[in-house]
Amino acid sequence: MRTISLRTCVLVLMAMFCVVSMGAAASQEEAKALAEKAAIFAKTQGKDKALAEFNNPSGQFTKGELYIFANNWNGDCLAQGGNPKLVGQNHLGLKDSTGKAFMKEFIEVAKTKGSGWVVYSWTNPTTKKIGAKATWVQKVEGADYFVGCGVYK
Repeated sequence: MRTISLRTCVLVLMAMFCVVSMGAAASQEEAKALAEKAAIFAKTQGKDKALAEFNNPSGQFTKGELYIFANNWNGDCLAQGGNPKLVGQNHLGLKDSTGKAFMKEFIEVAKTKGSGWVVYSWTNPTTKKIGAKATWVQKVEGADYFVGCGVYK
């Protein structure tokens, strides 16, 4: 019987951890799909039920690092699955580290195009470093607000 050294075992485990970790990061496709699902849910279930579900940390719109947020056309936060303390705050003036007014861009994209990607710089809560974040924003048809979901690139 062949024995495996402790060093070999550690190296194999580290390699497996790296592969699993790389696959664990959410993709832009997953963020887009979750936002589209949220917009459909909001349209079919109504605003109150949708916002309650978006704010539910163990609900169907929180998947690992992905979560749904919702803001109205004035920038007021209606739902924030990642940080419920932000609900009720106005985010119209939010800017990233480069000065980009990304909330205004979210609103512009959702209002004029219906949906789309906005890329900006934001602090990654895992690494604590500023990096590129891509957020898919989606207008809720027939409503006065939009939903969004973002991922770090």
